[in-house]
Amino acid sequence: MSSKIWPFISIIILFIVIAVVIVSWYNYRLKKRIIDSGPIDEGAINFLRKLTDMGAEQLKWGCVLFSGGLGLVVIQFLPYYIDSPIVWGLELMFVSAGFLVYYFVIRNQQRS
Repeated sequence: MSSKIWPFISIIILFIVIAVVIVSWYNYRLKKRIIDSGPIDEGAINFLRKLTDMGAEQLKWGCVLFSGGLGLVVIQFLPYYIDSPIVWGLELMFVSAGFLVYYFVIRNQQRS
């Protein structure tokens, strides 16, 4: 990989980490305000459970990023021209496959 791309990748990673910290902090503040507001009914308890259940969101992005990376690895081994649209099409197919895997995993999880 070119040495020119590493600053770009590190900036993206930094922004992702900052976004995760901010979202977690606001979720904590929201949960604290709901709990401090007084008696909690069943709807509020279900809402609090949704806030703390981040497993499905992490699974989605794990599937999408993994399949996208796998698509880039496959593209690396294919002979293609610089302006060829096959690169974009193949990468979009791999990312779409990641979303489909996520959808089927969640659907099977909800059925059981």
